[in-house]
Amino acid sequence: MEDKIDLLMSYVSIYGMKIIVALLIFFIGKWVAKKISVVMQKTLNRRGIDPALEHFVASLTFYGLMTFVIIAALSQVGIQTASLIAVVGAAGLAIGLALQGSLANFAAGFLILLFRPFKVGDYIEAAGTSGTVEKILIFTTELTTPDNKKIIIPNGQVTGGNIVNYSANDTRRVDLVMGIGYGDDIDKAKQVLKDVLAADERVLPEPAPTIAVAALADSSVNLIVRPWVKSVDYWAVNWDLTETIKKRFDQEGISIPFPQRDVHLYQETAS
Repeated sequence: MEDKIDLLMSYVSIYGMKIIVALLIFFIGKWVAKKISVVMQKTLNRRGIDPALEHFVASLTFYGLMTFVIIAALSQVGIQTASLIAVVGAAGLAIGLALQGSLANFAAGFLILLFRPFKVGDYIEAAGTSGTVEKILIFTTELTTPDNKKIIIPNGQVTGGNIVNYSANDTRRVDLVMGIGYGDDIDKAKQVLKDVLAADERVLPEPAPTIAVAALADSSVNLIVRPWVKSVDYWAVNWDLTETIKKRFDQEGISIPFPQRDVHLYQETAS
């Protein structure tokens, strides 16, 4: 009986402290993992990230950290964790290969929500198409085109190229090119353009509009007209100015020439 008690005490003396340390690693590691996941969720919340993605990332962070905590606790009591790590690594590799495309789209969606190159309601151009952003999901981004078509783009394709956000700034510049005839008065034409811009209340006074001779083309003298407007007024001002300038040029006798070609005929006499 004394031999058994001595053996039990020797086991307690050898493994008792290791078990206590392992339990401390587990509970302290669990507490730290929970704190880190909460901090991660609060950080995403302050950045305006979708709530569903907040909980998903927080849970993923927590369970990922807990995996390392459990492995560290088991190794403390003498359990060989090399094979366990290998199994976890192999499983992670298999899952990663199976979901390679989905994971790429997920990572891209996370970056979109984190850095916010655009938001819901913005008009953007991405992945070879354009439209108004309706939804930013974990794997896809949904756009609505001006003719009311719904386009679903994988997030990997959105971040894989250039993103043009037409709604990012409050103001935009309207770029028009108006051609007048070589026989027309340039100063008069520029004054007419200034009057047209001044009469439109949607044209912003600052930055000041630009009106200048851009090129001496084959059939016309090209004038650039570049007023600044609010982004929401861009297309309306673009179309209205084009129509108004045409009508004013007609009233003022300023021509808008079309391409012309002079053909010279030569008659040869028979020898």
